[in-house]
Amino acid sequence: MRGISQDNLALEANVERAYVGYLERGSKNPTVTTLEKIAAALSCDISEFFAPVADDIGEIKPLKSGRKVARG
Repeated sequence: MRGISQDNLALEANVERAYVGYLERGSKNPTVTTLEKIAAALSCDISEFFAPVADDIGEIKPLKSGRKVARG
C-alpha cells in the first residue's frame, strides 16, 4: 500500500484528491462505499483499514500531494 500518490489514489478510487488529503489528515470520515473504493484501488481488503498498527513500523509518511487530475 505504499508508493501511491494522492492523485493516483483519487483517480483509481474515483474520489477527489482533496478528499484523500482530508481522510489522511483525519478531517473527514469516509462512508463504507468510499472505503470499499479506496481498498479496491489499493488492492487490499477493507478490513486492513481497521487492523492494529504495529509499534515497530517506523515513521509514517503522508501521501504525496500533487496537481488535480482533470476528469471528463
